[in-house]
Amino acid sequence: MKAKKRIILAVVLLAVLALLVFPGWIPFLDEGSKLAVTTQIQKSFGGLFGGMGVLTPARLISAAAVLVFMALISLLICWALELVSKNGKHRKSMAGLFISLTKFICTIVAVVWALGILGVNLAGVFASLGVASLIIGFGAQSLIEDAVTGIFIIFEGQYNVGDIIVLDDFRGTVKNIGIRTTSIVDAGGNLKIVNNSDIRNLQQRSRQASVAVCDVGISYSADLVKVEKILAESLPEIYERHKDIFLSVPQYAGVEELAASSVIIRIVVNVTEEDYFIARRTLNREMKLLLDSKGIEIPFTQVVVHQAED
Repeated sequence: MKAKKRIILAVVLLAVLALLVFPGWIPFLDEGSKLAVTTQIQKSFGGLFGGMGVLTPARLISAAAVLVFMALISLLICWALELVSKNGKHRKSMAGLFISLTKFICTIVAVVWALGILGVNLAGVFASLGVASLIIGFGAQSLIEDAVTGIFIIFEGQYNVGDIIVLDDFRGTVKNIGIRTTSIVDAGGNLKIVNNSDIRNLQQRSRQASVAVCDVGISYSADLVKVEKILAESLPEIYERHKDIFLSVPQYAGVEELAASSVIIRIVVNVTEEDYFIARRTLNREMKLLLDSKGIEIPFTQVVVHQAED
C-alpha cells in the first residue's frame, strides 16, 4: 500500500513539474494564456534546454528542476518495477537489475542535461579528454565487466533473489542482484557485497533438497538390533511432529563409525536449505530424547585418574 501511495505522489509531482516546464500542456487554458504563462516562466526561470551563456539564477533553478525531474522519473520506474516483482524469485532478480540500470541511466542523463543548461560545452570537454582516456579514468572497463556478468547471471538463472548460495566459504541468502554487485546476507545478518565479475565457483544450494545429518553414539554394550528396531518404529512419529521442517521421514543410514568409546550411528532427513540448521538441531534433540526414553546410553568421554601410593 505504501508503494502505491509513493507512486501516486511521484506521478502528481511529475505532472506538476511537467506543467511548469511545459505550460503549453495545460488543457484548460486558451492559447493566449498559455503563451503568457510560457513567456513569464521563460523570463523568470529560463529554458530547461539552456544554451551557452553566463551563469544566472535562472540557469541554476532550471538545472535543479532537471535534477528533480530525473529523480522523480527514476523513483517512478523503480517503484513500478518493485510492484511487478513481488511474486517470484526470478522477477525480483530481473527487477533488481533493471532498478540499478535505471538509476545509472537517469543519473547520467540528469548530469549531462544539467551541465548543458549551465552552459558547459560538453562536446569540448569530451573532445579535450578523449574518449579512451575518459573510459580509463572512470574505470569503465571494470564497470562494463560487472554489468555484463550481472546480465548473464540473471538471464542464465545461475541464482535469483531469495536463493541460498555459498561463495568463498560465505553461506547466505541473495538479497539483491544489481547491475554491478550482488548482496548476500548470512544467518547472522552479516552483509557481503561482491562485484558480479568476482563471482566464481559458487554453490547453488536452493535448487534441490538438502540433507540434515545426525550422528549419535551408543554404547558398545547396547543391542544394536534393538536400537535399529526402535528407530524404525519411532522415526515416522518424529516426522509427524515436525512435518513443517522435514520433507520426508528421517532415515536410519547405518553405522557410521566404530569410535573409541561408542558406536556412531547416522540418521538423515531431507530438508530445504532454508531449514537446514533448524532441522539438524531438531533431529539431534529428538534422538537424545528417544534414546533417553528407551534407556539406551549415549557414552561420553571419561577420564580415569590413578593416584600413586606413597
